[in-house]
Amino acid sequence: MQQTNYQLFDFLDFSTALDSGDRLWRACTPTEIEVKNGDVFITIPFQKQQNSNEINPDTSAPRKNYMLRLRAYGQQIVRAAIGFGTEWKEDSPMLELDARLTSNPLHVEKTAQEWIVRDSHNQTKANVSFRQPEISWWSDLVPAPAETIDLTLFPDGVHEVKFSAYDMFSPARHDAFALALVERNDVPNRVTCSLKAKADECFAGTGERFAKMDLSGRTFQLRNQDGQGVNNRRAYKNIPFYLSSEHYGLFLHTSSFAKFSLADHSTRSAQVLVEEPVLDLFFIGGDTAEQILFGYRQLTGFPTMPPLWSFGTWMSRMTYFSADEVNDICQRMRNEGYPCDVIHLDTGWFKTDWLCEWKFNDERFSDPKKFIADLKKDGYRVSLWQLPYISYNAEQYEEANANDYISKSERKISGSSNFSMEDYAGTIDFTYDKATEWYKGLLKKLLDMGVVCIKTDFGEDIHLDAEYHSMTPEKLHNLYPLLYQKAAYEITKEVAGEGIVWARAGWAGCQRYPLHWGGDSACSWDGLAGSLKGGLHIGLSGFGFWSHDVPGFHGVPNFMNSVLPDDIYVRWTQFGVFSSHLRYHGSHEREPWHYPAIAPIVKKWLQLRYRLIPYILEQSEKVTHTGYPVLRALLFHHPEDKTCWHIEDQYYFGDNMLVAPVMNSDNRRDIYLPEGKWVNFFTGEILEGERWLRNVEVPLDQMPVYVKYSAEIPVYPENVNCTDEMDMAKVVKIRFDEKTKCTL
Repeated sequence: MQQTNYQLFDFLDFSTALDSGDRLWRACTPTEIEVKNGDVFITIPFQKQQNSNEINPDTSAPRKNYMLRLRAYGQQIVRAAIGFGTEWKEDSPMLELDARLTSNPLHVEKTAQEWIVRDSHNQTKANVSFRQPEISWWSDLVPAPAETIDLTLFPDGVHEVKFSAYDMFSPARHDAFALALVERNDVPNRVTCSLKAKADECFAGTGERFAKMDLSGRTFQLRNQDGQGVNNRRAYKNIPFYLSSEHYGLFLHTSSFAKFSLADHSTRSAQVLVEEPVLDLFFIGGDTAEQILFGYRQLTGFPTMPPLWSFGTWMSRMTYFSADEVNDICQRMRNEGYPCDVIHLDTGWFKTDWLCEWKFNDERFSDPKKFIADLKKDGYRVSLWQLPYISYNAEQYEEANANDYISKSERKISGSSNFSMEDYAGTIDFTYDKATEWYKGLLKKLLDMGVVCIKTDFGEDIHLDAEYHSMTPEKLHNLYPLLYQKAAYEITKEVAGEGIVWARAGWAGCQRYPLHWGGDSACSWDGLAGSLKGGLHIGLSGFGFWSHDVPGFHGVPNFMNSVLPDDIYVRWTQFGVFSSHLRYHGSHEREPWHYPAIAPIVKKWLQLRYRLIPYILEQSEKVTHTGYPVLRALLFHHPEDKTCWHIEDQYYFGDNMLVAPVMNSDNRRDIYLPEGKWVNFFTGEILEGERWLRNVEVPLDQMPVYVKYSAEIPVYPENVNCTDEMDMAKVVKIRFDEKTKCTL
């Protein structure tokens, strides 16, 4: 990241030599306002700036007028969109508007000092001010500030979101621009805007961010990448949405590469840069994070309910290579009393490991349909790995290439993590309906055999130097996982009757197609902590269901072969039990009997998982029609508690349970109990919040879990091998109060 004294270079990505053909155009004072069909249109002149480090108007160039359009949806959303020679789009694959979210007609009241935009309920939704700053003139050493737009929005009619009109040191030295356009060689290229940030304002969301809870002081590239772990700034799931402690959320409706700077380049502003000549912003207001995220889901879609069996244990490693190996593992799980519902076959079920051809190896899986059916009789479902790239060596290559089912490129895909030596000829082109149907046909053959879930791995990278049927690669790159997962989800639901995928990449709207996991974490305490951070931020980005590889994906420092410590295996299992979904996976053995010293502890925790499934189902159902995820940052329930905006190693598990994973070998941690009365889930001890419990000792077989006082938790009263054995009529409720005697 280059750092100069000029916002022009540091945030707007100008060449420091000023030789790239980029020119800045700043928004000036609006000149007209009118109402058409319930939308408000504001005419904004833009003034070209000189091609220099300093920001000064180029008065030799005439101003250009552009139209900002305001629209209100329901009672808590305002859309502000402006196109520069390009119209903003009413719809896109990212949007799935709730039928209850109707347009709320706007009208305008004009005075000499301001234009007030109100909705049909007479709530103020926007204000354009023409008031001038108070002046006590004594010097002309520094010129007066150039005119700009002074615009404030009130998405829910209460909480204000103000554009940063004067975020600057001097008129020529700006830290942010309220609204500006960058032309490249006289063609509109990219757009920026900035919103006023308060000194103590906190931010969260933006995707699966492996970072502290408060993202203030951070800048993020909204461009999906292979995360290569969970302890860096890269992200598999960038979501163009953030949440502010000032009671609003911002959804940037785009699939183009973009950037958020959250009180970073300027501590006075939250800034947006999008690499296209359209700025389409949805402002969502609310008193709580849940209300704001409910509004976001009303725009982009609600998560659907995963099937019952998916909430059981998934067992996997990289990889199983034969039906005999899988059968031995599944039988041993049953014989030794480890409850399990899903067996996942990773890269090794093909003829050649990693060579994805969507066909079982007929030597090692001689009768896959019978193999799957026999496992189903014993309560196991089968999940299969694959990826969306076609190898030159795949048997489908000629067909895919001849029929334009894959992108056309002369270069191999770059940037993907690839443990094999396969060369990819192209990316399956989901912008082409015939390619999508062809891909669905590949999966249908597997689903017809009885497979119930497809691991839609990868998808963060596509061939950017290639041609696609109906979209530029730059626009498709971030959107690709949505199209990819949608196709797999739809055919799975059609054939298997229940919709589900196991996905790694993500963008706005992907929450509609659960479920997603956190990628290739290290088998380390750092990996565990990073995974939880990612899970909490993705839950603050509209996703409801999220999982992770227990007990981390790869070894440290030897990627494939380092010995996995027993305590990490146990602590990660405990975290997995209190996650929406629980899957063991990694670069070598993950089955608990390979860790005999702690296998009895693991078995007890897996049995507890199945006892908790009724509660998890109850909370998961709630996810499908609210703004809540299953794993919730504490700020969901305590938005006014500033401490909760800075805690990323604890979380709510549903409405009523507070979980504090232990993430060190010292078996100790500090625990924050928010406001209220809490009951220790295991001991029944009653404690009062709002306070810290310091340096709490937690033996390896225990975990800090607290339940809200008087809450009733539905549980299954007996041990089972799999969810097929569960009779929900047997579910009982445990009330947590002074009489609690939890025997789970």
